[in-house]
Amino acid sequence: MILLLCAGCSGFHRAWNQETSTNRTYPATTLEGAWEGEWLSGANGHHGRLRCLVHENEDGTYTTWYHAKYQKILGYAYAVDVEAKPIPAGYEFEGKADLGKLAGGIYQYKGKVASGNFNATYESKFDEGTFKMKRPRTDD
Repeated sequence: MILLLCAGCSGFHRAWNQETSTNRTYPATTLEGAWEGEWLSGANGHHGRLRCLVHENEDGTYTTWYHAKYQKILGYAYAVDVEAKPIPAGYEFEGKADLGKLAGGIYQYKGKVASGNFNATYESKFDEGTFKMKRPRTDD
């Protein structure tokens, strides 16, 4: 079960390390790049560390690649393609992904990036909650 939950984790960690060592600063209104913070379930109060890598696709959509921690030891990495539109201080976005029956099925995501903050909501048949992230700290 733990191996199943960590599927994709090592690839995410490699990409995270490369992104955060190569791109150490981002404009406050940019959607692309690295984000980190916390997820919180409104349904059951579960929460944990959350990291995200965002990149723009050739067709103008974006892929948000998340790595979520649960109970500080279990990790799960997954990607969500989102449609994004510029707003005066950043971007608004939405998308959905099927995380599989064990993870709760189809999740809907809506969010906003503005002034260096990434705030989103998620909903599925059995859960709903929030993502709150900022740019990773750069320690020189």
